Amino acid sequence: MLDATAFDLANVRLQKARGCLQDAEMTFAANSLLGSANRSYYCIFHAMRAVQALDRFDSKQHAGVISNFRQQYIKTGIFPVDLSKVIGDAFKIRTDSDYQDFYVVSKDAVASQIANAKTFLEAVEDYINSKFPQPQ
Repeated sequence: MLDATAFDLANVRLQKARGCLQDAEMTFAANSLLGSANRSYYCIFHAMRAVQALDRFDSKQHAGVISNFRQQYIKTGIFPVDLSKVIGDAFKIRTDSDYQDFYVVSKDAVASQIANAKTFLEAVEDYINSKFPQPQ
C-alpha cells in the first residue's frame, strides 16, 4: 500500500510539471521558442518523477529518470509505448536548444512538443489518481 508521503511527493512533482506546462504555453505565445521547448520538456520530466515518487525512485541524472521510466512503466505496459518517443523527442529538442549554439527549433516542432507534454501530463495524472482516488 502506498503511503501519504509518496503521494505528497508525487503531487509536489505534478505541481512542478503543471507549472512548466503553463510556462511553455506562455513563452510559446510570446514567441520564445527555445524557452518553450525547455519548459515543455521539464513538464514531461517532472511528470515522470511524480510517477517514480510512488515507487520511491529518483535519480540525479535525466538519463536515469528516463531509463527507469521506460523500463518500469512503458516496457511493462503501464503507459503506452508511444510516450517513449515523446520523451526522447522532447529530451533531444531541449538538449539541442540548450547546448547547441546554432540550433533553431521550428514553431511547429515546439507546438507539437507542448501538445505532447500536455498529453503526457494527463496520462500521468490519470495514473496517479487511479492509485490515490480523489474524494468526490
